[in-house]
Amino acid sequence: MAENMLRVRARQKAKKPSFNRHDCQKKKRLSVSWRKPRGIHNKMRDQIAAKGGIVKAGYGSPRAVRGFHPSGYKEVFVKSIADLDGAEGCVLRIAAAIGGRKRAIIIAKAAEMNLRVLNPRVVTAAAEPEAEAAAEPEAEAGGE
Repeated sequence: MAENMLRVRARQKAKKPSFNRHDCQKKKRLSVSWRKPRGIHNKMRDQIAAKGGIVKAGYGSPRAVRGFHPSGYKEVFVKSIADLDGAEGCVLRIAAAIGGRKRAIIIAKAAEMNLRVLNPRVVTAAAEPEAEAAAEPEAEAGGE
């Protein structure tokens, strides 16, 4: 069922227009991000076809696959190690505020459970031994 709905979502998203802000191509100061046109003389608000698509209901994904990753798995947002319980058959996205030590633990446990991590930013601990090695010769030189 979900595989079929993922194909339906892909077909719908292929037809979806890119919703750009009205006249963003004309004025450099306007960002491309969508803003609803509200002017009384605005052609986009009047839904003139040549002026571009307008955001409205009907462009959304099927409810059965809403929130799924493009790989076809449900995404789970992980803030702690306890969030990994019950995440079988899902892909993980680790919160940005998670530090290096806890992130490494979460990645290791996910590897044990055969779960895919979407943002496995690995913090290298190689900088610490270099700092210690640099401090040792200074101590030896000072002792002579």
